[in-house]
Amino acid sequence: MRLFIKEEIDLNKERVLNMLENSIFIYPTDTIYGLGCNALREDLVARLRDIKERKDQPFSVIAPSKAWIYKNCNVSRQASKWIEKLPGPYTLILKLKNRNAIAENVNNSMPTLGIRIPKHWFTDVVSDLNMPIVTTSANVTGGNFMTSLEDLDEKIKSKTEYIIYEGEKKGRPSELIDITRIKIKRTKRK
Repeated sequence: MRLFIKEEIDLNKERVLNMLENSIFIYPTDTIYGLGCNALREDLVARLRDIKERKDQPFSVIAPSKAWIYKNCNVSRQASKWIEKLPGPYTLILKLKNRNAIAENVNNSMPTLGIRIPKHWFTDVVSDLNMPIVTTSANVTGGNFMTSLEDLDEKIKSKTEYIIYEGEKKGRPSELIDITRIKIKRTKRK
């Protein structure tokens, strides 16, 4: 496992982007540390599911841009209002219109997809990759989420190729905003 800091990514951006495109990695967001991979690679998503011990529940993605969201999801007027609030600490649940926008096992063929654009510099890395990245908390399902290297689960650490680290995080997981319902459902996660 290799640890990177932001300055190293800035200096070696192309090399780092190539590594991230083909690996499982931990990265910082505006809330907590995420565990992710290229959301177009079914093999990486399957490995991520094994690491997380999360077989059925869908994953969310960090979108490379708002344009990507509009291109690949059904966006109502109400959804558009939420998209315009991004970046921010929200995961928007939208109906997926382009099934090829992600690997099938990201959302297990569900008609919906959770989408984030964090208010964080890592969003620029995802934009430079120009592809969605799976975003899930850096923990085994049901375990404590990662806020620093000291609380990184050994099982996650041993199966992760890269960590992009920026010190301790003080946030909580993003708020879920389900826009697929007539009445929007907001869920704060613990």
